[in-house]
Amino acid sequence: MDVTALNNIALSQISPSTSPSDISVAILGKQLDVTQKLGDTMIQAMERSVNPHIGGNIDISV
Repeated sequence: MDVTALNNIALSQISPSTSPSDISVAILGKQLDVTQKLGDTMIQAMERSVNPHIGGNIDISV
C-alpha cells in the first residue's frame, strides 16, 4: 500500500468532528498493517532459505 492509498483512507474517515490526532492514529494504524505484512514476507523468505545446501553446487561442465 502506498502513501496515496493511506491518504485516501484517512480522508474518507474525516468528518467535522474528526480531530487531527484521529487522522494520525488512522494513518499509523495502516502503516502498522503494512509493516506487519512486510515482516511476514521477510519471515517467509528466511524460512525458505533454511536449507543451505540447495543451490550450493552448480555443474558447469560442458
